[in-house]
Amino acid sequence: MNIVLAGTSSAVGKTTIATGIMGALSKERNVQAFKVGPDFIDPSYHSLATGNISRNLDSFFMNDYQINHCFKRGLDISNSKIGIIEGVRGLYEGISPTGDVGNTASIAKSLNSPVVLIIDSRSLVKSAAAVVLGFENLDPDVNIQGVILNKVKGKKHYLKTKKAIESLTNTKVIGGIPRNEDIEVLQRHLGLVPALEKETIASNINKWIEVVEEYVDLDALLEIMKEYSSDSNKSIKENINSIPDSDEFKKPNSNELWKVGNKKNVKIGVARDEVFSFYYQECFDALKDNGAKIIDFSPYKDEEIPDVDGLYIGGGYPELFTKDLEENSSMRKSIYDFYNDKRPIYGECGGLIYLSKSIDGRSMCNVIPYDSQMNKHVQGLSYTITEANEDNIISDKGDVFRGHEFHYTSIATDNNAKFALDVKRGNGITGSKDGILDKNVMASYIHVHACSNPNFAFNFTRYISEN
Repeated sequence: MNIVLAGTSSAVGKTTIATGIMGALSKERNVQAFKVGPDFIDPSYHSLATGNISRNLDSFFMNDYQINHCFKRGLDISNSKIGIIEGVRGLYEGISPTGDVGNTASIAKSLNSPVVLIIDSRSLVKSAAAVVLGFENLDPDVNIQGVILNKVKGKKHYLKTKKAIESLTNTKVIGGIPRNEDIEVLQRHLGLVPALEKETIASNINKWIEVVEEYVDLDALLEIMKEYSSDSNKSIKENINSIPDSDEFKKPNSNELWKVGNKKNVKIGVARDEVFSFYYQECFDALKDNGAKIIDFSPYKDEEIPDVDGLYIGGGYPELFTKDLEENSSMRKSIYDFYNDKRPIYGECGGLIYLSKSIDGRSMCNVIPYDSQMNKHVQGLSYTITEANEDNIISDKGDVFRGHEFHYTSIATDNNAKFALDVKRGNGITGSKDGILDKNVMASYIHVHACSNPNFAFNFTRYISEN
């Protein structure tokens, strides 16, 4: 059984409500959570609420085959029969103004999942019915089966709005959550505060669960899931080409998740702690499929890297922990020594910054000999398309792959900098280049998903085993 919880706009409280539902159902059931889009932070809340690692589903990164198989794989790994999918922004907001790629609707259609709309009902009664009708009629292939009203003024407001929607649209209203500032989530420059960083977030999630249990009809939600969810294998066969997009962003068909072939065992150290937590779980799955053993370490807390063959330093908030990272000189030295020993290192976004010479004057690892800085305004926020201009740690020359960037930092390169990637869409490091190459290192601002670059794990593990 599965369901998509989708908003009518970005700021309707999707994460609070979706996480509350996931947590409430997890009390008696094994729930697997998913997030539409490239976001890392919402899934950290899901994971805490369910006890299972939340996974991303994204039709810019993935075609229908990959969406269906990653969904089913996620359920199988967690041994769950219930998949709850939190949408991104509004139901129909995607990469283009008319297409489906990158939006929540594409995932719902690919999986044949029923949709429950979350509406900000502030000051709405009959107009809420018009909103539901508009969302239903825009794309009849999207199976909208329920509505949750958020920010209702009180019981009278809720009952009037519920009557309007159910009378004029024949769509069931399964909950109405009152306005409550206590269940708002903390914000910062890259979005919601990551769950890993906030010890108090668990108590906040408990509040969200209590609110959902009081104001959402969870039995009705389960009934929608039971009645309208389609068998996943049927979805794969019937919907290989179901995402209707004729623009340049449509992902080509491929009946594979990622390349598998390297079976030589390698150990990869992954920086994962309060500072570095932005990873797609499928990247780890793909690495494991190619013989990798993942060993976590903390640049923030540990004295040195573990005994590994390669390093993977992902994204996060190093710019907020510069003092702590600088003071952990033994860790920085161990990473620099690893680099000098010509061992492979791959860095993404925050990893790029941590590998740089410094950030805002504070010393970092100096693996990449350039200074970086934090800026007041965003430097890159976009889906990206890049092409490898030569063979490197994660791709072959000529590979065109997709990713996502979101950063306020910049790095001051010079004419001696060597780049592995030509940026076709996005900003990267220079506006046209990304992926700094230096000996055995490749680091960029681009977050790569294993489905968007099928060679990622195969190339990285092969490179490690050969060096």
